[in-house]
Amino acid sequence: MVKIYGIKNCDTMKKAFAWLQENGIAFELQDYKKGALTAALASQWISVLGLEAIINKRGTTYRKLDETQKAALENPASAVDIMLAEPSLIKRPLLEANGKQLLGFSQDSYQAFFKS
Repeated sequence: MVKIYGIKNCDTMKKAFAWLQENGIAFELQDYKKGALTAALASQWISVLGLEAIINKRGTTYRKLDETQKAALENPASAVDIMLAEPSLIKRPLLEANGKQLLGFSQDSYQAFFKS
């Protein structure tokens, strides 16, 4: 089963949902704000995808952080705590299927992900 992690009402998530549905791919939403995010999962994503890729530094949630919190995001251990407290910091969607992850959405990247 394909899992898609993110926040249900996010516009990019809605584009990903539409693409998956149009291509007949069944998926299960794992909503960050409804308990889908755990410390173990956040740590795994950081180790596989990299901390720089995971954190959305362009969003309003990041801009609202104080300088101490922004600095703490440079450390994977403290970043996990901040990610759990502020799940909107995580780029989305994060797609997981067949032991692989894909971060973000574009039609080309989704087509390539499901062809491999």
